[in-house]
Amino acid sequence: MTIYSQIKHKKEEGGKLLAILIDPDKFELDPAFAKAYLKKLPATTTHIFIGGSTDPARKTATVVRLLKAETSLPIILFPGNYNQVTPDADAILFLSLLSGDNAEFLIGQQTKAARAVQQSKLEVIPTGYLLIEGGSVTAVQRVSQTSPMSQGDVERIVDTALAGQYLGKKCIYLEAGSGAKTAVQPSIIKEVCNALTIPVIVGGGIRNSTQMDLAYEAGATMVVIGTAFEDNSWNDL
Repeated sequence: MTIYSQIKHKKEEGGKLLAILIDPDKFELDPAFAKAYLKKLPATTTHIFIGGSTDPARKTATVVRLLKAETSLPIILFPGNYNQVTPDADAILFLSLLSGDNAEFLIGQQTKAARAVQQSKLEVIPTGYLLIEGGSVTAVQRVSQTSPMSQGDVERIVDTALAGQYLGKKCIYLEAGSGAKTAVQPSIIKEVCNALTIPVIVGGGIRNSTQMDLAYEAGATMVVIGTAFEDNSWNDL
């Protein structure tokens, strides 16, 4: 069974998936650190995402190898740049930034990554990525030079997500951004999930189990925790 088919199956049965997002630029390149980090993962963790909006040292490949040596959890690339594609991971969210109207992150970066992905054995999961306003200027916003979608414009968010599904995306990722002060509202998640037939991933600004449960209850198949786990502000998983 492919990673995507497992995600889709979870959606169909109403299951809950939890991914921990690791920013390579904040990860120590040491086997002992990787082992200790993995021991801290919540017992409910089902996937590990690797990626960040910036990775100047191009540490992604090394971090993936360190983690692969210590865990059997699926490791999925969540690239912010085509240079972060490495064949050592299990799969890649082949992201297209559907919000923001910037061709570089809609198709430009994807074109630059395409040959490397083709030459790898990565499972490719085409994913529509929507940046939603989260109360602060995020790294995604700065790097992509795009404005996030307003949480007040629910109709536009739903229409954009639906367009992504019709374009052939296998997942839609609703992202408030790393370090966001405000998570994507459950009402928005619910509207998107009601409109789509594909799995919805939600991340950014989720800092406690209450927020996570609200995202699941609204229909999210997978919740992604990043900053809250990195800075140890998450203590109730």
